Amino acid sequence: MSAREALQLAEEAGVDLVKIAPTAKPPVCKIVDYGKFKYEQTRKEKEAKKKQKVIEIKEIRLSPNIDTNDLNTKIGAARKFLSKGDRVKVTLRFRGREMAHMAASKHILDDFAQALTDISVVEKAPKVEGRSMTMFLTEKR
Repeated sequence: MSAREALQLAEEAGVDLVKIAPTAKPPVCKIVDYGKFKYEQTRKEKEAKKKQKVIEIKEIRLSPNIDTNDLNTKIGAARKFLSKGDRVKVTLRFRGREMAHMAASKHILDDFAQALTDISVVEKAPKVEGRSMTMFLTEKR
């Protein structure tokens, strides 16, 4: 129906004429109480926000001369983060003379990823960035 007729019907009913889809051809309108319409809309948005899962990035820092027990502890922490659904950023930080042996320390990150293959997948392979080498792990789907 035409916009004038719809507006007249809305005025007779004592409510508002609300455009639901203004970009459609022709535009879609509803005869409703605008205050109630806005309230319902905000309630739906809040409900959708509650159901969303925010994926956080948890960082685990390692050093090139880490001992096996310390590494196992860090792997346990990463396992916990991954099971909660978070992404894990594993950072191998180099200081001083350790910078000369960056390539030799790559195996630490490889071992870390290997230990978590049952629940995770390597999202970004180990990459050198300045004084550190980083790798991202995500939960297997």
